[in-house]
Amino acid sequence: MPSIEQTLKSAQSQLIQAGLVDSPKLDAELLLCNILQVNRTYLFTWPEKDVSPEQSITFQANLQKRLSGHPIAHIIGHREFWGLDLIVSKDTLIPRPDTETLIEAVLSLKEVSDPNKNCSIVDLGTGSGAIALALKSELPHCTISALDQSLPALEVAKQNAQNNRLEVEFLHSNWFSAIEQQQFDCIVSNPPYIEDDDPHLQQGDVRFEPLSALTSGSDGLNDIRLIIDQAWLHLYKQGWLVIEHGYNQAESINQLFQKAGYQNLQLHKDLAGNPRISLGQKT
Repeated sequence: MPSIEQTLKSAQSQLIQAGLVDSPKLDAELLLCNILQVNRTYLFTWPEKDVSPEQSITFQANLQKRLSGHPIAHIIGHREFWGLDLIVSKDTLIPRPDTETLIEAVLSLKEVSDPNKNCSIVDLGTGSGAIALALKSELPHCTISALDQSLPALEVAKQNAQNNRLEVEFLHSNWFSAIEQQQFDCIVSNPPYIEDDDPHLQQGDVRFEPLSALTSGSDGLNDIRLIIDQAWLHLYKQGWLVIEHGYNQAESINQLFQKAGYQNLQLHKDLAGNPRISLGQKT
């Protein structure tokens, strides 16, 4: 029987040969942890432990999925985001580390971070619930609603809320349709923002994610235009709109914010130093 160390080395070599060179070591470790039901520390501590024939068969089957391009998160069924373990499925986007920049941006706002204030936040297009749940974990005093037009995505988000013991209201909604008469202290969204003909849609993990959660018109801004325009009616005075967007869309979005009347505009950069999160305040 192969050892943990032998299994990992073989898998890492196959991943590199297949051109999956971004994180072959981590990919192999995550796949094996999922099969053995252990954490990565166990792999480092017990590299000589045997992997049973049954475990090897399942591991190799999952490795073949990864070699064919399937995202790790879909293979093992979950992803870590902001310290939360989240279920993911083909019906939701896979939470990205860069989106944690959005969480940081919201936490920097005194209008929502004050524990003595009863603030309200709505997350548009919540998907797996990653943003809403991360915010609730940091801002337990805030009332948080999470909206999505995909019923399967909402089921995933509800399960994640239950698993992480976080109380969030989930609503079936096409953007603002379910909250027409409501206002909030903060509106957040990681909406579709990729151009319809972007060649990257045929590469990497996004090939296996819902297209409706990725693309938004010829310039990628159709949904963002709608959100910026309609959010004004759903914000209290001094309320904030916080949007994630593409690295090359910051200037266009700044102009959309200004045209709609938002003030105190801010821009936050992601982990790679690219402009990623834009904020505007209704004053």
